[in-house]
Amino acid sequence: MKDRTRREFLAAGGAALAAAPLAGRVLASAPYAPPPAPAAGTVGYCIVGLGRVSIGQFLPGLRYAPHARPTALVSRDPGIAAIIARRYGIEPRHIYNYANFDRIADDPAIQAVYIALPNALHAEYSIRAARAGKHVLCEKPMAANSGQAERMVEACRRAGRKLMIAYRCQYEPATLRARQVARSGELGPLQMITARYGFNISPTFRLMGETRPEWRLKRALAGGGPLMDVGIYCLNAARFISGQEPAALQAEIGNTPGDARFREVEENLSWSMRFASGLTAACATSYGASLGESFELYGARNASLRLDPAYGYSSHRLVAGGAAPRLDFTPDFSGHRQFGAEAEHFARCILENREPRTPGEEGLRDMRLMARIYAAAGVKG
Repeated sequence: MKDRTRREFLAAGGAALAAAPLAGRVLASAPYAPPPAPAAGTVGYCIVGLGRVSIGQFLPGLRYAPHARPTALVSRDPGIAAIIARRYGIEPRHIYNYANFDRIADDPAIQAVYIALPNALHAEYSIRAARAGKHVLCEKPMAANSGQAERMVEACRRAGRKLMIAYRCQYEPATLRARQVARSGELGPLQMITARYGFNISPTFRLMGETRPEWRLKRALAGGGPLMDVGIYCLNAARFISGQEPAALQAEIGNTPGDARFREVEENLSWSMRFASGLTAACATSYGASLGESFELYGARNASLRLDPAYGYSSHRLVAGGAAPRLDFTPDFSGHRQFGAEAEHFARCILENREPRTPGEEGLRDMRLMARIYAAAGVKG
């Protein structure tokens, strides 16, 4: 992202609360309970970016991560940071802003950072965190483009720090069960996947009592439209559940003429993938229509699996159909638990010095595939 774009975005307050609506509404929606006593040997997380996901999901999710705790915050807004710090018992001396971010290198309470910023800022702050000696858990999509993602992987490698991409669905029981069934052979050879995720996006959001333009509709900040935001769930699920990588793909983009929201990013995108085994996938994502959030997998033995809901924060549901063994599985796994599971996994990887299940290389694969999807749809890089 150009330096001017970055400076303007930070000056507008977007980086600190980039995904947040009116601050009071965000805070009110985040139920508070004091963190449990930490387990022996914990990883201190610095939360970079206080918005909807970090305040409403990740921080509450740390209650379900016995080896992780919040120890520092990075925010442009000192008022919001102070409220969140009091809520989670974080001392004021562990509150940072974007000007003094690099001082986290001298804070022994921080072992890892959680990056919850707009896509185009992921690379900068992940790289700076690694250089500061901190491990990095970065929200998806990994970056705004594959070049940024490559630099993130290399920076963490050079610094000897771990890099994990927050693919929370890969730590969620229904998705893991779907993966196990798909690879067990119970469905027969896998034949077809259908996946979709979309919603009707608003051109603005409320922030600190003001109406501001939605950053997800700015290509310089988001890197693209719904494919980067919610379509990536369909792409990653197809790869993760099937255990296969696409060999060929096609794509089409459709924008409603005259809709000012989509001057820079796509409105609707559908794409198909073919795998070497003969498996095909038909996927769709949208910022113009509510498509729901589903994933369906069909096998040759007149058997199928359906995840619906498949990607959201509430508990996913997995149902088998046709000749498949009977299965109707809805785990008690709220959105907070999904975030807790990924935070706990990364903490254990740090404590036990092992590689995470969703490393930077996993995010980079999706970034490269999304670049191919855009190219197939005629979008120039």
